[in-house]
Amino acid sequence: MFIHKGVAVIKVEPIPAFNDNYIWIIEDGRYACIVDPGQKDPIIDYLTKRRLQLKSILITHHHHDHTGAVLDLVELTGAHVYGPMNAIIQGIDTYVQEDDLVSLAPLDLVLRVLEVPGHTLDHVAYVGEMSNGQTIAFCGDTLFSCGSGRLFEGNSTQMLQSLDKFKKMSQNTLLYCAHEYTLSNIRWALAVEPNNIDLQHWEREAVCLREQALPTVPTTLEQELKTNPFLRVGEQTVQQAAQAYAGHVLSSRAEVFSVLREWKNHF
Repeated sequence: MFIHKGVAVIKVEPIPAFNDNYIWIIEDGRYACIVDPGQKDPIIDYLTKRRLQLKSILITHHHHDHTGAVLDLVELTGAHVYGPMNAIIQGIDTYVQEDDLVSLAPLDLVLRVLEVPGHTLDHVAYVGEMSNGQTIAFCGDTLFSCGSGRLFEGNSTQMLQSLDKFKKMSQNTLLYCAHEYTLSNIRWALAVEPNNIDLQHWEREAVCLREQALPTVPTTLEQELKTNPFLRVGEQTVQQAAQAYAGHVLSSRAEVFSVLREWKNHF
């Protein structure tokens, strides 16, 4: 995926890691930034083959599959590390919080920080507004295609508020999720909304991509608003499905979200 900002051309690519992680690399053919480096070897392979200089690292939250390679990469490259305010994460040079701007110089890209607690309390996302009107968002484990991160530390209200921040973005926003969970998420989403035509179409497309060993992400906000139950808690079809699962009336969006989360956890 190539993103234009002024005269520069920036490439964003996934580096597969572990069983289903995606480490995102932002590069311009010479310099690079890594998002959530959980595993060193695939990153080093990518950098070496393309003769890239790693200049910066972005961390979304403290889980080891997103941070495990930070210290090794810093020792090898001297990269500058940005991350949330959590002392558990080793190697951070600059702590970030809501609305901070992160300049990835010498890459021609500036990202804005969003605090998006829920999956963890320290979770942040990095959002870029491009000159062509397109938005990109590195959302870690907060938002997946047809899904959302488990609530390991936060609660449903916090996660709903975090997802609402994404919903305010332009619909062509590219969402760079950190895991390949799409097919399993779609199966659950179809249990919630079996008659959702957009969701049925996305299932066919996603199956085709995975059969070719291609990633299903980035996804777009427009697609997620049509297919992701966690972003559709205000839709009557989703509310009715959640109430049927719970066996009682749900009186708020947060209650609907909480039931959906419990449903997905046990699906």
